[in-house]
Parts: sequence; structure tokens; C-alpha cells
Amino acid sequence: MPQTPHLLILGLGYTAGHFAAAFAAAQPKARITAVRSRPGPGVLTLNDPALPAAIASATHILASVPPAAEGHDPVLAAHGSALAASPARWVGYLSSTGVYGDAQGAWVDEASPLKGRRSGRLQADLDWQALHPEARVFRLPGIYGPGRSAIDRLRAGPVARIDLPGHVFSRVHVADISAALLASLTRGAPGIYNLCDDEPAPGEVVTAHAAHLLGVPVPPLQTLDEARLSQMGRAFYGECRRVANGKMTRDLGVRLRYPDYRTGLAACLLGD
Repeated sequence: MPQTPHLLILGLGYTAGHFAAAFAAAQPKARITAVRSRPGPGVLTLNDPALPAAIASATHILASVPPAAEGHDPVLAAHGSALAASPARWVGYLSSTGVYGDAQGAWVDEASPLKGRRSGRLQADLDWQALHPEARVFRLPGIYGPGRSAIDRLRAGPVARIDLPGHVFSRVHVADISAALLASLTRGAPGIYNLCDDEPAPGEVVTAHAAHLLGVPVPPLQTLDEARLSQMGRAFYGECRRVANGKMTRDLGVRLRYPDYRTGLAACLLGD
């Protein structure tokens, strides 16, 4: 008799939460165990005594906890040995395309050298690759979707549009992340996958398009100094790359629902 699917999510945040809903819809009989930093009804924490048993019984494991401020991966630090020995038939880790560092606007793919400025994120990416024979590392760019998009930022208040000619970045709608993760349950070998849309674009162009959709004035362009960004924000604009998704479409057979920011933002306007 086939084993009932049991999905263990280590870090039930925005993206992992969308995937949990998609997994449950695709497999209604599945059991889902969630781990978060704060306890709650039906929710475990990393130090919960019930977690080792959940790891041992999970058929699918998704980790989305970023490295801690001091650089180590808290999930691997607490349960790395148990995860490595897990009988799960699918292990996924949500990483970042930031591991590619600055490519000066060039395209990067899964074979590109790694030189990200955040050594903790880079080390976690490498550690999850080597952790388990069924490990799949999904590198994500800017994530947006319902409740978290340029549409929502404009509704919330003033938004800075940075005047930095030539600067582009890649992005992906959260629904397309979920679709790619679902596809990887049955397609594609273990390994690395970039999950992103087809059209890297400047952030200021995306914000302007969102303003047009809302029918509000387009925020004026500002220099980096005028925008008074945080150190992290300035560091973001210090890197420029275009992320290729050929492996995602070829090996996972993913057809993007939102292949560019225009289709994605139109959906966000409707709450999708």
C-alpha cells in the first residue's frame, strides 16, 4: 500500500505557506507538519522534542529558513544529522540567486560561479546540496505575489524609484514557485534549479507599471543618496544580473503562469 504523503516544512513563511497550500490541494490525503520560530496550534519549533520523529516519518521535506545573522544554518545546526539520514524521497531547500553575486548585468545559470556577498547564504546553499541524495536547491530571485508586490507597496505609502541606468534584476511570482516545486516532486533529478520568470527588468520600471495599474502618480526617480536606503538596500543595487530559467522549463516542464512582471502585477491587482 502506498505511503501517505507527509510534508515537513521547516520555516512556514510566505513562500513555503503557498507551497503547503498547493501541496495539500494536489494531495488531499497528505499530512503536513509545519515548523516555525514561534509555537502555535499544530506548529512545532526547531527544538520541539516531536521534531525528530517528524523528520523520520516525512516523505517530503522543504526548508526555507535563511541563515542566522552569525552565518550558520539553524536547521542544519540543530538537525543536520537527522535530515541527512531521512528516508524522504524529496528534500528541497529555498536558496537565493544572490549566491551568484554581481554579474554586471550578464546572464547566470546553475553552472555559473558562486560569489555572493553573504557567505552564510552561500555556505547553506552548498551544505544543503551535499546533505541528502534527494536534495534539490531552488535559487530564488525577488519574490512577489498577493499581499507582497509593488502594488501593495504603493498602496502602503511612498515608494522610492532608483535612477540607476542599466540595473536590472530577476523576479518570480510565488504561484510559479509553488508550481515548480510541485513539478519537481515527480520530474527532474536532484540538484540546483533557478526559479524565475522570463524577463529581468529594472525595479523603477516595475514600480512605474504598478502605479499605472493603480491609476496613481508614478513616483519620481531618485538617486541612491536621495533615497536614503538601508545598508542592505544599497548593497542590493550594488549587484546586477539576469537569471536564466532554462533548466526549470526543460527539466521540470514548467510553463510559467506569470512569465513577466506585467502579467504578475495584473494578477496581484486582483488579489492573485
